[in-house]
Amino acid sequence: MREFKDERIKRMRKFKQGINIRSKKGMELVQVAILVALAVAIGLIFKSEITAFVNDTFNGLQGFN
Repeated sequence: MREFKDERIKRMRKFKQGINIRSKKGMELVQVAILVALAVAIGLIFKSEITAFVNDTFNGLQGFN
């Protein structure tokens, strides 16, 4: 009886560890999705400024040739 109880406890611990690992991976995925959404939002908000900066930079580089 004691061996059965110990085995059950070991299986429950492994199960709980598996849940924790999966939830951490899920949280990392959510964090990446939030960061991508934030980058897209900032890009849309500052689209004209970013475009002007890139154009000025490439125009400046063409002057070196």
